[in-house]
Amino acid sequence: MKKRLMAVVIVVAGCMWSGAYDNALALPDPTEQLRPFVAQIIQVLSDPGDDGAAESKVDRIMAVAQEGFDFREMSKRVLGRHWKEISPEEQEQFVELFTELLKYAYVSQMENYTNQKVEYGKQRIRGKRAQVQTVLVDGERKIPVSYIMLLRGEQWKVYDVVVEGVSLIRNYLEQFQEILRKDDFKNLTQQLKNKIVEFQKGETVG
Repeated sequence: MKKRLMAVVIVVAGCMWSGAYDNALALPDPTEQLRPFVAQIIQVLSDPGDDGAAESKVDRIMAVAQEGFDFREMSKRVLGRHWKEISPEEQEQFVELFTELLKYAYVSQMENYTNQKVEYGKQRIRGKRAQVQTVLVDGERKIPVSYIMLLRGEQWKVYDVVVEGVSLIRNYLEQFQEILRKDDFKNLTQQLKNKIVEFQKGETVG
């Protein structure tokens, strides 16, 4: 259930940034940068496509998400201190695997998006990081959501989503730290590969 909710949140992410930002006069406007990405994602979701074309639709969403989300930063943060302990080649391998994992764990469930509404809360920028607090209105349910962003050059990118107090990054960080306390990085990557295969076979749900 939490993964399905997170998937819906990711879809509507770009619709959340509006209003004034603290100390943001000299910085790019996150709303104007992210709006076209969200429009593209919603357009892909709204396209009925052909029967059996679900995988193609997911790939199209991922192509758009690559522009609005910083998967390398996400990968770095879920590994914590272990990121600096692995080689550049291993870092690239992990980014690819973690991005693929997110593709199946969240993006493939984006069909759950059904025009949920958003109420805007406090928004602030501190240095090169921004946090936007919102409420996702899903029927009778109101879900607090925060988006954490990092400024890359002139582009704001999302690197964490916090739903009902649960951080996507912290969730995976805790899981990976537990694995790395018992095994090495090679074992972690193998477990990620195995999980991805499970998703591809449809053996993992929710």
